[in-house]
Amino acid sequence: MKKEYIDVTGYSGEGYKPLVDFESWRIAILNYIDELEIQRLRSMQKHNETDEVFVLLSGNCTLFTGGLGDSITEIDAIAMEPYKLYNVKKGVWHTHTLDKKAMVLIVENQNTSELNSPKIRLNEEQITMLQQVFQKTSPSFNYLD
Repeated sequence: MKKEYIDVTGYSGEGYKPLVDFESWRIAILNYIDELEIQRLRSMQKHNETDEVFVLLSGNCTLFTGGLGDSITEIDAIAMEPYKLYNVKKGVWHTHTLDKKAMVLIVENQNTSELNSPKIRLNEEQITMLQQVFQKTSPSFNYLD
């Protein structure tokens, strides 16, 4: 195969890594990173200009949402299933927690950045709520796997 026809890339390090940027879209990988363990989650973010798609490729990932608007109004969670598309709509506060075997494919607009993706700090009540919905949604989740 001629290298100019196909770019082959991957990522096995910790955290988030964009792999392909083309015109208006980006493909990235998110792997386990300790700052995303449930007991360390302290914020959510939203994207003001785009939806964001997540696909669980391996391991376990729980996706949290916090509603729309200027503040977090509710906290909900879903344990992601492998190979299903999870489309977080534009303007929805969200975050996630991953186990050590997790690999999540992310599809987003190429211009997604801190400039159009504000973060909001969770208060103590919201952190407790996040941890409670996590326990209900993902009772067998284990960071040691």
